Amino acid sequence: MKAAEIRQTFLKFFESKGHQIVASSPVVPGDDPTLLFTNAGMNQFKDVFLGFDKRAYSRATTSQKCIRAGGKHNDLDNVGYTARHHTFFEMLGNFSFGDYFKHDAISYAWELLTTKFMLPAEKLWVTVYAEDDEAYEIWNKVVGVPAERIVRIGDNKGGRYMSDNFWMMGDTGPCGPCTEIFYDHGPDVAGGPPGSPNEDGDRYIEIWNNVFMQFNRTEDGVMHRLPKPSVDTGMGLERLAAVLQHVHSNYEIDTFVALLAAAKAAVDSSGAQDCDKDSASLKVIADHIRACSFTIVDGVIPGNEGRGYVLRRIARRAIRHGYKLGARTPFFHKIVAELVNQMGEAYPELRQAQARVTEVLKQEEERFFQTIANGMEILEAALVEMGKSGSTVFDGDTAFKLHDTYGFPADLTADVCRERGVTVDQAGFEAAMTRQREQARAAGKFKMAAGLEYKGQPTAFHGYEHLVCESSKVTAVYVDGALVEQANAGDDAVVVLDHTPFYAESGGQAGDAGELRNNSSRFAVEDTLKIQADVFGHHGRVLEGTIKAGDSFVARVNAEARAKTVRNHSATHLMHKALREVLGAHVQQKGSLVNAERTRFDFAHNAPVTAEQIAKVEAIVNAEILANAGAKAEVMALDDAQKSGAMMLFGEKYGETVRVLSIGSSKELCGGTHVKATGDIGLFKIVSEGGVAAGVRRIEAVTGDNALAYLQQLEGTVSRAAQTLKTAPAELEPRLQAVLDQVKALEKDLATAKSRLAAAQSNELLTQAIDVKGAKVLAVTLDGADAKTLRETIDKLRDKMHSAVIVLAAVEGEKVHLSAGVTADYIARGLKAGELVSFVAQQCGGKGGGKPDLAMAGGTQAAAVPAALASVQAWVAERL
Repeated sequence: MKAAEIRQTFLKFFESKGHQIVASSPVVPGDDPTLLFTNAGMNQFKDVFLGFDKRAYSRATTSQKCIRAGGKHNDLDNVGYTARHHTFFEMLGNFSFGDYFKHDAISYAWELLTTKFMLPAEKLWVTVYAEDDEAYEIWNKVVGVPAERIVRIGDNKGGRYMSDNFWMMGDTGPCGPCTEIFYDHGPDVAGGPPGSPNEDGDRYIEIWNNVFMQFNRTEDGVMHRLPKPSVDTGMGLERLAAVLQHVHSNYEIDTFVALLAAAKAAVDSSGAQDCDKDSASLKVIADHIRACSFTIVDGVIPGNEGRGYVLRRIARRAIRHGYKLGARTPFFHKIVAELVNQMGEAYPELRQAQARVTEVLKQEEERFFQTIANGMEILEAALVEMGKSGSTVFDGDTAFKLHDTYGFPADLTADVCRERGVTVDQAGFEAAMTRQREQARAAGKFKMAAGLEYKGQPTAFHGYEHLVCESSKVTAVYVDGALVEQANAGDDAVVVLDHTPFYAESGGQAGDAGELRNNSSRFAVEDTLKIQADVFGHHGRVLEGTIKAGDSFVARVNAEARAKTVRNHSATHLMHKALREVLGAHVQQKGSLVNAERTRFDFAHNAPVTAEQIAKVEAIVNAEILANAGAKAEVMALDDAQKSGAMMLFGEKYGETVRVLSIGSSKELCGGTHVKATGDIGLFKIVSEGGVAAGVRRIEAVTGDNALAYLQQLEGTVSRAAQTLKTAPAELEPRLQAVLDQVKALEKDLATAKSRLAAAQSNELLTQAIDVKGAKVLAVTLDGADAKTLRETIDKLRDKMHSAVIVLAAVEGEKVHLSAGVTADYIARGLKAGELVSFVAQQCGGKGGGKPDLAMAGGTQAAAVPAALASVQAWVAERL
């Protein structure tokens, strides 16, 4: 049974048991700052399990796209070297939200495995939590699993309820015992049953985990029974496919067989010589194409921080493994087509984004191939020196230099070192990284919402209607990421309120700033971020007094900044609509940032937006503003919103009810704050347009008083330029063109003059050649020349001298130009222009190189030129 059939059989089985088939959520979690990527099937139902959300169904089944390649759940370093680790995997799951419990969950699992998938019952083992007699009895008495194949697992991780068979969301909150199902591959495979000393072998493989959420653990450690216990189960599709296809490695299932073949073909076509089809590197590539492609599909592009950095790290790790196999040109993007063949039917969003995914990866490869060869050369040289000294620890500063200066990622350095039996001085690397972070921290804002654990009531948001809450009570205070009883004057802190008018950063809109004040204390709110879906963290500094839980404050939003932000946000909706009208319906939002200064909008489009198109977009938006149409926000069921024609952003997480914003001719789902009428925006002006990734463009725009300030500044610049060129602003363009034409003509005349000077000087230079062991050697300075003139002069001298070694230099201030030429007879004797010019350039504070017959270089130390040229004779003599 192929993986696609297994996926479909699983979903249809649970649909027949009354479960709602729910589409996989994106690999980028919506409104969950605690997760870098979706890493389990239950992630999209987290708020349902916690009681913050309610769905129209009480039973659900999914095939969830998951990524474990960053943060706490990180399997990246194991991928390619083990049989079952992946960066991307699919988790099959069935869920009960207070509906059925242990009996049905266990019965469903057993029925599916033994009747639909036809696994022999005698091959299946189960584990239960040691104290879960209920689950044990169901397995033994109801299902009929013999006692010798049921293993009780106790607290084996160092504490009460710390067990492989007891699941907890955190130190407090919903939790409960697990029961797992294992498949026995038979005595021919090494390893013992679960719970035995040899359990880490490959004979017994876990294929299903049933989590029974039946308790709520409070801070005192007491387990309180939940009134509506729930079920969260998961089964890795790849692991199950390996069992059903009778193979021992996930990389032998049909999906990976196809991807490995495509990876081998791509690597071989890019310079490798028939690479080993069983190579661990090919497994890395085949695994990583899935993680990279689905991450890009869900809106992430390679970058230097957050999810973009993880994507870049995974992609560059795959590229490095291709380089290791012999690939010397981009290859990774070529595998996307086969991935679409394998998974495009189950995930149509992958097929729709195939061209964009391919182009994004191709661009990333082209960038990285420019740096990987240089980085590998430096790394290999350092490893050779280590070998001479007998050291087995790679210098941390060198690893950081590779990372910071040459763009060679630290994890790739670690990969290469591990393959050579060498470890990286991680402490030294981190020390160097810390120094850099300390230098950069002043330029950025450190946001710590993802690191806070909050267990209180959600925050009630009143910011749509009000900018002030007269009595907001503090429910939690954090300093340095830790919950504290009190924050004092001067402390940077995060404050949670029971009621707030502050909008928390979400959907691209920046969080509000403002102030919390009472009779004795004052807190400057610098930013507002979500700690959980409905819990707002107010980040800032205590200016006066103290802040502690239970204190009451007047919470006041900075009205001026909010007004500017809402103008920009509302204009973004109008601009999105206008872009689709001007460029086409393919335009989709791929990211946005709206704050008080401007709006930044990323969207799918495969070509630069022309000046004419920008003007049309501006005209459409400003016409909407002049119409002064009212804005209306309505909360409705998701299905009703879809029927109303409201635009929905692919990859966003929407609940059962949504907020629909109608403004002008635009209708979109949006939870942000907005103007009351389009006329409040005042004026709209696009200030920049450019590409940020393959198939993704970025527009920045300003509104209101910011737009006016921008136009006034622009007008001032034009006026000053016109004054400088002694013309009227209206005549600036033709005057500029005339000046440019004049400059071009003068540059042409200068180039001609230099060429004539070089020709005239070349005859005179012939007399300065010196005989070195029978070779004519010429090393002189050519006054008034540039790099092009040096190159032309070298060509003329070689033609006239027929047999010679030549180095010419020219100096412009402290800038040094160098050119070397060697005729064919001396190239045959081992003299190469590239090595010669590099030798001279190093003495002048520079570097360079080139072909054996002609090479160029530069330097920064003009005073060193005479001595460097004088050394050419000895260099030639040594090699003849």
